[in-house]
Amino acid sequence: MKRSYKIENLDCAHCAGKMETAINKIPGVKHATVSFMLARLTIDAEDENFEQIMSEVEKAVTGVNLTCKVKR
Repeated sequence: MKRSYKIENLDCAHCAGKMETAINKIPGVKHATVSFMLARLTIDAEDENFEQIMSEVEKAVTGVNLTCKVKR
């Protein structure tokens, strides 16, 4: 399943890169990109576990920057 989400309070390109790296390491994620310019996450992940994967994605995003949040 491929989806796109806004990331609130993303104010650093370096943080976006760290988030992208962390998200791509999550089991079940096929491919993810984080665009600093658009403040957007695009993710392609397994359909069966998508909600569980997105919970891990949210943890990864706040783990890089506590003020950032995935808007779902």
